Amino acid sequence: MTGLILTRRRPNGDVVRRIDPPVVLAPMAGVTNAPFRSLCRSFGPGLVYVNEMIMAAALVYGNKRTRGMITFSPDEEFRSLQLYGSDPAVLAAAIDILGSEDLVDHIDLNFGCPAPKVTRKGGGAAVPLKKRLLADIVGRAVDTAGRYGIPVTCKFRMGVSDDLLTYLDTGRICRDAGAAAIALHARTAEQHYAPSARWAAIAELKRAVPDVPVLGNGDIWHADDALRMVAETGCDGVVIGRGCLGKPWLFRDLIDAFAGREVRPAPTLGEVCAVMVDHVTELVAHYERLGFADADSRAAREFRKHTGWYLTGYPVGPDLRRRFAEINGTRDVARLVADVDPATVVVDGGERLPRGHTNGPIHVVLPHGYLDHLDDLVAPDDDDVMAMSGG
Repeated sequence: MTGLILTRRRPNGDVVRRIDPPVVLAPMAGVTNAPFRSLCRSFGPGLVYVNEMIMAAALVYGNKRTRGMITFSPDEEFRSLQLYGSDPAVLAAAIDILGSEDLVDHIDLNFGCPAPKVTRKGGGAAVPLKKRLLADIVGRAVDTAGRYGIPVTCKFRMGVSDDLLTYLDTGRICRDAGAAAIALHARTAEQHYAPSARWAAIAELKRAVPDVPVLGNGDIWHADDALRMVAETGCDGVVIGRGCLGKPWLFRDLIDAFAGREVRPAPTLGEVCAVMVDHVTELVAHYERLGFADADSRAAREFRKHTGWYLTGYPVGPDLRRRFAEINGTRDVARLVADVDPATVVVDGGERLPRGHTNGPIHVVLPHGYLDHLDDLVAPDDDDVMAMSGG
């Protein structure tokens, strides 16, 4: 494991982020906003925490919702953002905006999105099928970002399906185009989030591109899983997605585990509730900074989906879970937290219970005739994708 170094070359000097241990928070839609990243960073400082995925076309065409998603906390010294785009020119234009306005220090390109509304337009996980187009996208992105000293990394899946595996070629193309690192979610788009991630693919990718850092992603629920992934695959670091939902302290555990220190026991329910209060308080402050008059209720609505993740593995009963999922304000959170037994401990195996998406396989839809024209440079209609996604 060689680790990971990302260097942002600013006009007034380099900003070098030595990621030690090499752990990256995966961007997750509706989750990895500034408050969540701040919470994770409080447990694991010095790592890389990536903002939600941003649509390049939506940014270029002035979508207000998209622009509002590019928000970083005042103490976020290394600003990472994932960018999605399937048109090389549009993606380069989006990076020009990010660079010229000095909005980010690191850009991650997404080539693994399995959402049907994206793949049916030839975007996301479908892009790597077109090797020439992929090379053009990454090459132009790296060149454009390079003018602002911004490092570019790439994240992708194994392919569309077992019959359409692309990850080895994708890794080589991204390396040759100048990507600073690559990350593999060891599933196909068809698998979606089930069954288990196939870590052997990460090992195969690392052997194919030994001269670029390779990060592994998939089924890291506990710090021990990360150590095992590195040992089994030889990868240079890990990307954490669903494993940290309701468990921001996982990043602290990862730092301890990679340093050879004993990982602490799972927190008691009282300790979990204290983190929940911190999280919803951060959300309120976030929306107040953005100027929302209804910051408290907005934060509560945003926090509802997190409550189930925080309570996963704890024997609290369906009634309390339901009441947490129906909160309308921060007072509701405080009242419910006061009702729990703080000494309650997680059930045996509760830390490894899956969180977030668990469905799969899915049917991946490609554009009509897409597989008949894989050598062309025709990009999908990003305008239409933007309209569907809302940014």
